[in-house]
Amino acid sequence: MNINSIQTFIEKTWDESAIPALKDYIAIPAVSPIFTADWNSAGFLMEALKLAETWLKGLALENSRIQILSPEDRTPVLFVEIEASGPANQESLLLYGHLDKQPPARGWDDNKGPWQPVIENDRLYGRGSADDGYAVFAAALAVKAIQVHKIPHGRCVILIETCEESGSRDLNYYLEVLGDRIGTPSLVVCLDSGCGDYERMWVTTSLRGGIVGELEAKILTQSIHSGASGMVASSFRIIRRLMDRIEDSKTGEILVKELHGPIPEKRLAQIQKTASLLGNSLISNLPLVEGAFPTSLDPVDLIIGGTWKPTLSCTGAEGFPPLDKAANVIRESTKLLLSIRTPPGADTGPAAAKLKTILEKDPPYGARVNFNILKHAKGWDMPELPPALETRISKAASLCFGSPACFTGEGGSIPFMNLLCETFPGAKFLVTGVLGPRSNAHGPNEFLHLPYVKKLTRALSLIIAGP
Repeated sequence: MNINSIQTFIEKTWDESAIPALKDYIAIPAVSPIFTADWNSAGFLMEALKLAETWLKGLALENSRIQILSPEDRTPVLFVEIEASGPANQESLLLYGHLDKQPPARGWDDNKGPWQPVIENDRLYGRGSADDGYAVFAAALAVKAIQVHKIPHGRCVILIETCEESGSRDLNYYLEVLGDRIGTPSLVVCLDSGCGDYERMWVTTSLRGGIVGELEAKILTQSIHSGASGMVASSFRIIRRLMDRIEDSKTGEILVKELHGPIPEKRLAQIQKTASLLGNSLISNLPLVEGAFPTSLDPVDLIIGGTWKPTLSCTGAEGFPPLDKAANVIRESTKLLLSIRTPPGADTGPAAAKLKTILEKDPPYGARVNFNILKHAKGWDMPELPPALETRISKAASLCFGSPACFTGEGGSIPFMNLLCETFPGAKFLVTGVLGPRSNAHGPNEFLHLPYVKKLTRALSLIIAGP
């Protein structure tokens, strides 16, 4: 296997073909369905898939079939079948990515924007660049590099959905409909995760679950003059008291035991190794305002806090007028959107029910309180990798990055990972991605680190090629 030749081919194809196509993709406002009611008539999701389809056809994968499926009332998917070129007993792979995007967000630099692709300092800026537009290009190019160099490979299936940012609501349908064509993969590769830095290949070992709900406290039938303060409790103070039931506001510690879960010893050892590698960069890579500091100065505590501890965040609010229109009144109600991250071991169904009971029981001042659970999903802990596969991954990482693969958890959620585990119980899983320091998925100035994605594509190519 000529590693240098594979590297040259991948870098050249990224530069001359994949990056221009990815820039065109960034310009498409393919916002996920949950954020735009007219997604179907707008046609941007389909436009993104067709762009990828055109690029794939130009790549000319051998023995492949490329198809867009778009049944009525379902978000469309791109499905690619690549037949094996080696012995019949070679493994079968399923490679996953998505092309729907988060909303634009505010705060982009003046020379950048969500639908405005900009390359600066080896970074491709734009919404969807790293989350997760790169995935289809990396997956297909990894296979093509093997084919060009006449290296045998097993059967590969690439599945690209357009509903991941909306909870992958149609993925189960497609896994059933395409079940016979997908077959029984022995390795599932998910390219929708992160990396601790841009110097090493990172494998995601765990993902947190989540509970999202609307907490509302209503005390009045209508707003009244603030001169009545002291006679009527403000809805904001009521909601503060309710949140004190589930979180210690001084420490951030979650007070509901159902939201906690144990950390396996192997994961703790991986956390300690990751902390020794990343050290203070875990803090320096946080965009803290001057003078601010994180929840801990200990890298181990920071990683545990961001991967295996439950946390509470308020991600939205209603009932507050803009500051320039805020009258001297006591508002009738306050509504907050709460996001609770949970460790992989927590069962989010019963935990969500427990939260509802705690928040709604005996409301302060007899206020009308409601916690509306919008969604919940369990976390994920990676099934044990066979030693041979772990060695193969680390060997590919060493050849492409100069050091073995690093194994660590992620603080975000990929709810469909449990679905994939249930659908393919005999498969092994490789979850990786390009969302590294400051890449800022879901926020302003999202970027794809171009040297990193080229190395990751090359590592993926070697992993697909097998031992």
